[in-house]
Amino acid sequence: MLEGIDTPALLLDVEKLGRNCERMRSRVHAEGVVLRPHVKTAKSVEVAQCALGSPAGPITVSTLREAEYFFDHGFRDILYAVGMVPAKVGRLAALTKRGARVSAIVDSTEAAQGLVGASNKEGVRVPTLVEIDSDGHRGGIAPTDGELFEVAKILGDSLAGVMTHAGDSYNCTSVEAIRAVAERERKAVVTSVMALRSRGHPSPVVSVGSTPTATFAESFAGVTEVRTGVYMFHDLVMAGLGVCAIDDIAISVLASVIGHQHDKGWIITDAGWMALSRDRGTQKQAVDQGYGLVCDVAGRPIGDFIVVEANQEHGIVARRGGGPVGFDRFPIGSLLRILPNHACAMAAQHAEYHVLRQGRAAETWERFGGW
Repeated sequence: MLEGIDTPALLLDVEKLGRNCERMRSRVHAEGVVLRPHVKTAKSVEVAQCALGSPAGPITVSTLREAEYFFDHGFRDILYAVGMVPAKVGRLAALTKRGARVSAIVDSTEAAQGLVGASNKEGVRVPTLVEIDSDGHRGGIAPTDGELFEVAKILGDSLAGVMTHAGDSYNCTSVEAIRAVAERERKAVVTSVMALRSRGHPSPVVSVGSTPTATFAESFAGVTEVRTGVYMFHDLVMAGLGVCAIDDIAISVLASVIGHQHDKGWIITDAGWMALSRDRGTQKQAVDQGYGLVCDVAGRPIGDFIVVEANQEHGIVARRGGGPVGFDRFPIGSLLRILPNHACAMAAQHAEYHVLRQGRAAETWERFGGW
């Protein structure tokens, strides 16, 4: 079934991917809102097309390399959702001159001045969203901060609207808490855009986004688009939040058993942190999945086996909390699959997906990296 694939290798279950993508499309479109999938995790044309259900469409990126790559593959409506600095405007302008509509974000007067000055030098107008701080998680301007209007004045005709990211949703411990974060997210951008419009600043775009809030939000009133990305694959963090089931997780790393430590109760694999990443996103959740949940070659979890430690090229598998292993079940050379804590971090370690169709390796899809 998977024999012949050099390990460690990134596997993608295309049936699970398809179900995850269809579920989010249906969810967002039923609310009359545009879905602008975030392709920072996917870094693959085929995955992005599956997310959109079409050959191209509006996307969100985190690097200019992503913007350039997806433009070269037919995508024209791109939001670069990381604060813009003047030094990067040249690459963005080059895409604009080739026919792309690449939008930027800023969250201060200094950033807005830098963007406008650099874009004027390049002879382009860059549609720009003002990032709103909806939860104190990262960047952004508070909805009630007067700096919002100063930024709008600086941007002038380049002002396209507002956006936010409800990163605090990843810290929630219940669905009710995620719904509360989602409503706070929505109110923050709607309040901000209404204030801008009341002062004569047309702001057509009202953009929100995180997989937990997109999944559980009770209202999208006033929102025009939803940005979300990890839902395509899901991961153990999302499962721990109740956003998905373990069986919805579409990616895993295929690993080979390379050794046993009988006295320690360890199984050694060739998938260390170079293959899995060092992400420990489930550490603060009710169930700590170590460096990843261990499955058999068919992708079924094996009891309470997790990767308890990871070195560069070695993964140490044991039972959560210790206990007997039954080493005869894991002979040298046998294959295991490891589910990710954080799909973005795991996928970033690999240059291709080994695509599974009905559990069998069918083809490979390119991934890319860099900034």
